[in-house]
Amino acid sequence: MIPDALTRKLETLPDGPGVYLWRDAAGELLYVGKAKNLRSRVRSYFATDFPDAPKLRLLQRRIADVETIVVESESQSLLLENNLIKEYQPRFNVRLKDDKSYPSIVVTMGEPFPRVMATRLRDHPKGKYYGPYTDVADMRRTLGLVRRMFTVRSCSDNLPTDRRERPCLDYHIGRCKAPCVGWQSEASYRAMIADVIEFLDGRTGNIKERVHAMMMAASAREDFERAKDLRDSLKWLDQMEAPATTVDVVGKGDADVVGYARDGDDAVGALLRIRDGKVVGREHRFLENVDEVPDEEALSALMVQWYVPLQGRVPRLLLPFAPSAVEGLDELLPGAHLAIPQRGLGARWIELADQNARHLMESFRIESFETEERVEDPVYLLGRELGLTTVPRTFICIDISTAQGKDTVGSLVTFEAGRPKKAEYRKFKIEGDAQQDDYAAIHQVVTRYFTRRMDEGKPLPDLVVIDGGKGQLGAAKAALDALQLGTMPLASLAKRDEEIFVPGRSEPIQLPRRNAALRLLQRARDEAHRFGVTYNRKRRTQRTVTSALLDIPGVGPTKRRLLLSTFGSLAGVKAASVEEIAALSGFSTASAERLVEALKGI
Repeated sequence: MIPDALTRKLETLPDGPGVYLWRDAAGELLYVGKAKNLRSRVRSYFATDFPDAPKLRLLQRRIADVETIVVESESQSLLLENNLIKEYQPRFNVRLKDDKSYPSIVVTMGEPFPRVMATRLRDHPKGKYYGPYTDVADMRRTLGLVRRMFTVRSCSDNLPTDRRERPCLDYHIGRCKAPCVGWQSEASYRAMIADVIEFLDGRTGNIKERVHAMMMAASAREDFERAKDLRDSLKWLDQMEAPATTVDVVGKGDADVVGYARDGDDAVGALLRIRDGKVVGREHRFLENVDEVPDEEALSALMVQWYVPLQGRVPRLLLPFAPSAVEGLDELLPGAHLAIPQRGLGARWIELADQNARHLMESFRIESFETEERVEDPVYLLGRELGLTTVPRTFICIDISTAQGKDTVGSLVTFEAGRPKKAEYRKFKIEGDAQQDDYAAIHQVVTRYFTRRMDEGKPLPDLVVIDGGKGQLGAAKAALDALQLGTMPLASLAKRDEEIFVPGRSEPIQLPRRNAALRLLQRARDEAHRFGVTYNRKRRTQRTVTSALLDIPGVGPTKRRLLLSTFGSLAGVKAASVEEIAALSGFSTASAERLVEALKGI
């Protein structure tokens, strides 16, 4: 059984990528998962009972709440999931014993002659990191491109302390300028590293011009292998905008990032906790009664009332805009560094925090409306809106379906406790002149249904609903009166303006479009219409097939039934060969040929 609060949350989940956190009734984190589409992925946990997965069945039974964190891309959800699993080690998540991270590229800026290499650790003093990369192949292509375009050393020598007598192979193939033997100065090497950093930061315009010039020069000197290598590098440059993903990097150290969203007299703040450059959690708080308060004052109140008392704060705080009491906040947060980033990585983090705040606000508004709507059971509300003395726990809805006055059918659906009860659905083939008269068809369906219910001694519904306006209501009322059921509660729902008509009242009942009682009636009306159209279409198809076969000389009822049972439909009969038809009882080769020839004109 899914808790009501969780059910409402499942209805408000976003469609984009992100991470979801399952919690039990005590708030303990059970599982962290990633999703390309949070809405479909989270809801899928309740679409099956996991008969072959005992662990998932246990998780499903313990779930009481869900928290979601939205991100910009699927790769970022991978990284965030990894960070949260490491931070909280949920019981139901798979964890590697060696606890390796996604790989990154590091430029070892703490060395006089920096190296550029892959790493899973962040232990290089003053190292500049790019990534992490969820796709290792992307990282390797980026590293390969760096080594083809720049003369970055690949050795691990401690330069300039260590010196070699002669350079390695990289020098001879043009991949290094041999700083290991003193043939390249530190200043020259550092200038080249500045270009590498510019490339890794995503600024590839100048690099592409340089690579193109190098490719043309290699082609001119007929070094076609080198030219092809550089051409492939240009293709890779065109594909990449920025080699590094951004979800795992906010510079160095820790930070708290605050996002803000507002809707009318409600506002919300979302706090992303960044620790060691990684997102490790999200918290939020709502404010109310801020309808006449500027955003700067609302943010200030949020910070003072919520953020200042929080435990585990860090000195670095990123805000979306300046709160009204920024000087006071400085005093309340001694040692804190408040920043309002306008560009770069900090601005992207603020946008992500704002995106989470907007999602929380949307969920809050939808959930609040759903809560108000569910305060009263729609069935009880329906009885009250119609002025009934009995709660319509069981009601029926009748619809008439026709196609240009032919194949007219009646459909009747039953709802019990606000839900369809398909075992009690009934369909009626309208007979006589009623096929051309909607009111007479309603009269016929009501009469036949209630006559049989009373003859069989079955319970009668608490309410009868008719699809239509005053005319259809009058026809149903006349049928009930003739059966001495004139006190049976009755209503009709007109499609045009969704007006509800009841006997003895000249003016219709008009309910708000989001009223739960109206929605229940609409659902029953739509279900009756669907059921009737399906039956009408089936009758029309059967009539068309039967009429076509009846027009063929020599094909009587027995042969017609045999043909349809053997080949399934008129199309199947038309597709059959002379030999297949002649093999049937009662057919000869000559009669089969006449039938095939006659069917060509149909």
